[in-house]
Amino acid sequence: MSALRKNLITDYDLLAGQWWDPRGPLAPLGWIARARAGFVPEAGSGRDRLLDVACGGGLFGPQLTGKGYRVHGVDLSATALAEARQHGFDAVVRADIGRLPFADESFDVVTAGQCLEHVPDPYAVVAELCRVLRPSGTLIVDTIADTARARLAAITLAENVPLPGRPPRGTHDHRLFVNRERLVRVARSHGVRLDLLGLRPSLRDGIGYLARRHEEVRMIPIKSTAVLYLGVGKKC
Repeated sequence: MSALRKNLITDYDLLAGQWWDPRGPLAPLGWIARARAGFVPEAGSGRDRLLDVACGGGLFGPQLTGKGYRVHGVDLSATALAEARQHGFDAVVRADIGRLPFADESFDVVTAGQCLEHVPDPYAVVAELCRVLRPSGTLIVDTIADTARARLAAITLAENVPLPGRPPRGTHDHRLFVNRERLVRVARSHGVRLDLLGLRPSLRDGIGYLARRHEEVRMIPIKSTAVLYLGVGKKC
């Protein structure tokens, strides 16, 4: 598959068999999932629930092993959900992430990785994430900044340089990249104060990956949030 029609779910379904390919177009999502998991606190009890929004094929599931949560996933793709159910997710639901089919304050942790930059109104999705999060619960999101630097990195380079792990052309639409200040402001208006940090791939790991010495690339926290960034906060 050489290209995607931007953000069309039926095209993403065609990638279903590649969720777990360490050198396929979805491999970087696994690297980011591992970094995201580092911000998930240990569960306080056996009843704690975590919701992974736009869970895809379940790349986040194995990263939560031992955390103690009952893990729920929601996604529009039925084929992706079938994969997630086999990789550490206790329950999955097919639904629009802008209209989550859950009651208010249902989850102790809510995560949303690499999905806000694929929806027409990411701030409405953030409001939904906050709605289903319990007081004192943790919200974790990661996405792409609405900057020229991010457009260069995520589209011009990432989608066109022929390297392993390259996303198909059309994966990203720079017009949907997410404004950091507005994201923080919307979350705060719904009771969550987000702290932002940037992420970048380890250069050393990246070289080893390209040389086929290993199949994993660590994502390194950095101060700059101008390209890929993560937000984490607790609900008041």
